[in-house]
Order: sequence, then C-alpha cells, then structure tokens
Amino acid sequence: MIIDLRSDTVTKPSKGMLNAMMDAQVGDDVFREDPTVNKLERQLAEMFGKKEALFFPSGTMANQTAIKLHTNPGDQVICDKYAHIYNYESGGASFNSGVSCKLLDVNNGMFTAQDVVNAINPNAYYYSKTSLVEIENTANRRGGSCWDLDAIKKIKTVCDDNNLGFHLDGARIWNALVAKNEKASQYGEVFDTISVCLSKGLGCPIGSVLIGDSKIMENAIRIRKIFGGNMRQAGYLAAAGLYALDNNIQRLNEDHKKAKEIGDVLINLPIIKAVEPIDTNIIIFELNPDINEQKFVQKLAKNNIFVISMGGNKLRMVTHLDYNDDMHTELLKHLKS
Repeated sequence: MIIDLRSDTVTKPSKGMLNAMMDAQVGDDVFREDPTVNKLERQLAEMFGKKEALFFPSGTMANQTAIKLHTNPGDQVICDKYAHIYNYESGGASFNSGVSCKLLDVNNGMFTAQDVVNAINPNAYYYSKTSLVEIENTANRRGGSCWDLDAIKKIKTVCDDNNLGFHLDGARIWNALVAKNEKASQYGEVFDTISVCLSKGLGCPIGSVLIGDSKIMENAIRIRKIFGGNMRQAGYLAAAGLYALDNNIQRLNEDHKKAKEIGDVLINLPIIKAVEPIDTNIIIFELNPDINEQKFVQKLAKNNIFVISMGGNKLRMVTHLDYNDDMHTELLKHLKS
C-alpha cells in the first residue's frame, strides 16, 4: 500500500470522472466553440456571481494573468510573505508583469485592513505604485488556514478607497467554503478576480479557472494567448471540472476530518515539537531539533509513506480523495508505533 500525502494534486480521475470526460462534447476553444468549456466557465461565473470566467491549464497561469490584468510594469503587489504567487510561481510576477511584491508577515499570514493601509506606498513618483492586494484562501504555507470573511471585507474597503485591485488565489477555496460553510457568491461580491483550481482537492487531472468582472476580464483571453495557454478541444478536461463541481466538493469534509485525526496523533509523539493549527486538509508539523528532517522523510518513504519536506525541520501532509480509510488506518497505526 502506497500512502502519498505530498499534495492533493496526486489524485487520479475516478471512473465516474473518466466517463464524463470521454462523453464530453468538444469543439475548438480557440474559436470559443467548445461547448463543455463554455459550460464550465458559465457555471463557475454564475457560482461566484461574476460575469466572466476563463479556463486555464494551470493555477499559476491564471494567477499570473490576473496580476497582468491588474498592474503595469513597475507597480507593486501587497501579499503574504508565503503567498504562492511570490514563492511558487518561478518569479513570474516580476518576469511576466514587471511588478514587485511588498511582503507582509503578520498574524500567521492573515493580515488586516490596517496592515494593507500601512503597506500602501506613498503617492510620489519615486515610489513604485501600489496597484493590487492579493490573498490566498486557504493559505498553503500557513497550514491550510482559512481567512475570516469579515476581515476580507474590511480589506476590500481599503482597496476601494485607494483604487487597488483585489485578487483571490483560491486554489483551495473549495476547502475554505466547506470548512466555514460559506458560499462562493460571498467571495464574488468582494474580489475583482478569483482563480480557482480544479485539481487541488477536487480530483481533476488539470485545470484552473479565472473568474472576474467584465471590465477587468476584457484582456484575459489575450494574456492567456501570450502566455501560451490557449487550448483546442479542451472540453475533455472541462468535463472533469464539471463532474468535480457536482460530486467532489462536499466530500472535502472527509479530508478535513482525517487531517485533524492525523494532527491529534502527531501532537502526542515525543519526536514532534509542534503541529500547526489544522483548519482544512493540510497538516504542517515540526520535528524536534535533534531529529534529522531528511532521514525522517526517508524512513517514512521506506514504509511507502510520502510527505513533503518544507525545510527548517518542518514537514507537510495533505489529505485528499485518493487517501482512503484503509490508508488512514495504516498511517495512524504506523505513526503511533
């Protein structure tokens, strides 16, 4: 038995999803003639209460397109120190859009409206122009934590008052919606643009969607083309997304439950220094200083258990739909032993 907890992207399409993909009606999406892509975009736009949505091959490309739409070269983006757009998109913000990031490191990544106010550059020509605020929900490097919606609304007020764009990296927004019993439309009311991932948590083999108001999305398809992201008969992939939206959202509660149970076991192990609070499906834990991080990972791997090393003696596990009850029982048994 192989227990792969490196990410919720390691899943494979279920039989039901594969059937939906094989039965998909397709067309040339460059001509905007793929009916299944159009249906997915329409459904997600309606779900978030927005006018427009555009299908992308990756979340990184969707985020990078959003940054490009909101900014001009030389501008600055306010985001968390551990934001995906800064840490895990290969420097794309600077390469693709010519922007810098003002990094905030407060309150475990959940910065406040006042933090944003303090981070906005003065309106003088020798400062870079602050143009965009970006948050990530759930926050990956912050242990899958969920933002408070009221705090987000207060940040939105600051953005409106200062003519700033507001982008949500919602790679795991589905986990946040389920964990906090919220609706997608509540986020659509607050953000100008939202990227959502269909492969993290929802089990699709590929795909993200950028959602937004009509005005800001006018050039999204052009930027996607510039980035090389246009696809032809992409309906086979979009069909996986439609299946996931219908079948794989509410079951995320199971992943959250398993994650908390893993955390409960880890916190009682003498080799563990700390386990970060678990809101959703991500478990980040820290080994005691006398435990070698790499050797610990290798020892797990010898027992067919795979996790991510984050450096600084921290490790990450992520539960997902292919992590079943038998695997869960085996993992807890192995950890306790």
